[in-house]
Amino acid sequence: MGITERAAYLKGLAEGLKLNQESNEGKILSAALDLLEDMALEIKSLRADQEDISDRLDSVSDDLEDVEEILFGNEAGYGGDEDAETRYSIRCPECGGKVIFDEDALESGEIICPECGQTLTFDLSGQDDEEN
Repeated sequence: MGITERAAYLKGLAEGLKLNQESNEGKILSAALDLLEDMALEIKSLRADQEDISDRLDSVSDDLEDVEEILFGNEAGYGGDEDAETRYSIRCPECGGKVIFDEDALESGEIICPECGQTLTFDLSGQDDEEN
């Protein structure tokens, strides 16, 4: 039996006792039972809201996992895959946004900041291939 059913049961018991609603004790008991019923309904509503929020959070979490998979592949950048492609990140000098790119973008010599559209160029001509 749920909390709302238990509150209704108690209210029914009190009505079955035919308490004098005009006495001080009857007034207090009646008010307490009404309050108990209101609280039970509020708790039921809060539980429903919490379940809805939990379901939505699970959905957002699943969507975020999909985005991470698209951006980083099979856990690339998280240290989980030894064969994963190396990722680099820099701050855009124009907007300060974080730009993440891979080896191919580095070798092409330029990338575009996803935040402001600024083209960022790399000059690797002075780099020796044997350097780490």
